[in-house]
Amino acid sequence: MVKRPERPLDATKDVQRSKIAKHEGTQASARAGNSDEDQAGEFEDPWEDEIESEEGEGNDGDGNYLLRSVRALRFGTYLHARVGMDVDSDTEKVVDEEQEPHSKPFILGVDEIPEGHTLEADDSVYVMRHNLSLEWSCLSFDILRDNLGDGRHRFPTSAYIAAGSQAHHSEENVFFVAKLSSLHRTQTQDSDEENDEDDEALDEDPILEHVSLPHAGVVNRVRTQRLHTPALPPASQPYFTSTFSETGKVHIFNVRPLIESLDVPGCSLDKDTHFKPMFTISSHSSEGYAMDWNAPAASSLSLLTGDIDSKIFLTTAANADFRPSPRPFTSHLSSVEDLQWSPTEITVFASCSSDRSIRVWDVRSRDRQSISAIPEAHPSDVNVISWNRLTSYLLVSGDDNGEIRVWDLRNIKESNSCVVQFNWHKQPITSVEWHPSEDSVFAASGDDHQVSLWDLALEADDDVMVSDSDGAATIPPQLLFTHHHECVKELHWHPQIHDTLISTGIDAMNIFKPVTK
Repeated sequence: MVKRPERPLDATKDVQRSKIAKHEGTQASARAGNSDEDQAGEFEDPWEDEIESEEGEGNDGDGNYLLRSVRALRFGTYLHARVGMDVDSDTEKVVDEEQEPHSKPFILGVDEIPEGHTLEADDSVYVMRHNLSLEWSCLSFDILRDNLGDGRHRFPTSAYIAAGSQAHHSEENVFFVAKLSSLHRTQTQDSDEENDEDDEALDEDPILEHVSLPHAGVVNRVRTQRLHTPALPPASQPYFTSTFSETGKVHIFNVRPLIESLDVPGCSLDKDTHFKPMFTISSHSSEGYAMDWNAPAASSLSLLTGDIDSKIFLTTAANADFRPSPRPFTSHLSSVEDLQWSPTEITVFASCSSDRSIRVWDVRSRDRQSISAIPEAHPSDVNVISWNRLTSYLLVSGDDNGEIRVWDLRNIKESNSCVVQFNWHKQPITSVEWHPSEDSVFAASGDDHQVSLWDLALEADDDVMVSDSDGAATIPPQLLFTHHHECVKELHWHPQIHDTLISTGIDAMNIFKPVTK
């Protein structure tokens, strides 16, 4: 991951209010060879208090990128690559350099962008798409629950996130809680004409408000506790979020007062109390990336953390009294890359490692060894896993070769074979997650700059690739949608906004809802 030597979030200000780059801001000019003047002013700085000028739209040429989506075979439509274009300076008429009446469909992950050409996002395949530019890279984030209701479909809407930075200098890193509001439906030319008087069709800039806290070291991973109730706890009760630092420390913050400061005008924070971790776990001798919360009961919590030295530690809490266990779980032979608690058994969890294995554990085991394992789950490092919360015997994993595998945990003792595997991504898988309300759907991201959506309900009898009507490209029948995001590192489905995803990359976050019907 490239570190950007730029100004971090300002930790001295309790709340900063600013604009997020409008969704059009991710669309660079379709011309080849834009001038510097054309490239100025495309992105607004979301960390400034002032609202900057919105004059000019172009490509800033420094780390910003284009989004591209492809509707899969299920929808019968593919988007095309936009050829290079020139603009007649006298008439300002856009003229295609290469106009092909029956151009070949462009498929992310299959076709290459010709030199001098760019791709533009087609907003007709998005219900909503917005881009949030960041001053520093963000390796990890988590979505915070709110009191705005579950299963939301209406726009505008809001979302709350907890995230951390990867700053150029270690002492400049921050952990922050952000509120993204006024997230409007993305408009296309056709929808503008049809919905001129529809309040939901207003296409305004979203608003970002955030509270940032100093953080010792790069934030490798962020995870928020699971709640027993769908509603956000009252301000008097804690809501915990943990960060795994590159220093090897795990910090636990109470983010409930930070959310309150974003929701209640005039609410002030005590920096001596609210800008410091409530507790720090010092069990690890090295940094790590694996972390997950469990809630055995409303009054108790369990936090698992795994490091690059192959050790997994358990920390329990009752009434905010945290007790780290000194004895680690030690069956892995290399770095623990990811772990997750079982959705149905409060003492069971799964983990994956760069030793290529996936293991299942029970915290009641006295010898601190795994109770079940897939020793050679992948031919390379297993980077990420996700346990299906609706069909609890399904687990999806992704490896360093870009391969995704789905496992039936009921059969791993008898057979190490997976249910299905996909080799669509061309670079390491960086994140996988099951849909919160569709048990056959999951999303994945990779270092090939793609977010992919999959539906196992469309699985063919044989794991074959199918072609479009022109035979121009082959895609798996289960592939629903692809979205371009530069150097994407992590994604999450929003648990309360229907079919909505948030992803983080090298210098930006995307929040988007694809057209899937």
